[in-house]
Amino acid sequence: MKVYVIYDSESGRTEALARAVAEGAEAAPGAEVSLMHVKEADVRKLEDADAIIWGCPGHFGTISSGLKSWIDKLGYLWAAGKLVGKVGAAFCTTATVHGGTEMTLWNLITPMLHNGMIIVGLPGNIPENALYGTYYGVGITCPVELDENAPLNMPTENDLALGRALGRRVADVARKLTS
Repeated sequence: MKVYVIYDSESGRTEALARAVAEGAEAAPGAEVSLMHVKEADVRKLEDADAIIWGCPGHFGTISSGLKSWIDKLGYLWAAGKLVGKVGAAFCTTATVHGGTEMTLWNLITPMLHNGMIIVGLPGNIPENALYGTYYGVGITCPVELDENAPLNMPTENDLALGRALGRRVADVARKLTS
């Protein structure tokens, strides 16, 4: 079972979350996981995937331009129905608590729905998601540094646990659907 994790990242925050998502997927029996930055990812390879998880930083409540440009290349896959029935999930990072996390996740999920994919989120009974998660995928906040010389505010261990939980859940659902 093939799981593709595709991400856009500008400062490394979303890449760290993407790596956690991939780790979670790799923990599922039989999962073959490919982790790719959008600059390396080829949309034509999505036909071979059983599950596709994509994510990016949220910019004012929407998708980063890098991932949006990549998603816009899915037209021929959509026209041929090549992604129908594949498992999909989304993740994002934002700079503020009310920085549009859920809107960004919705904007990431919408193209999946247009392509007939089966969306997997995180239910509230997953311990990592009970207090700080969202049901639409994983959306975390990494506050903007107030000083350009300050170290980056990277995802916390709790944030990364959410990423691993999403990756594992997606791989488990994909395995059930492909068995």
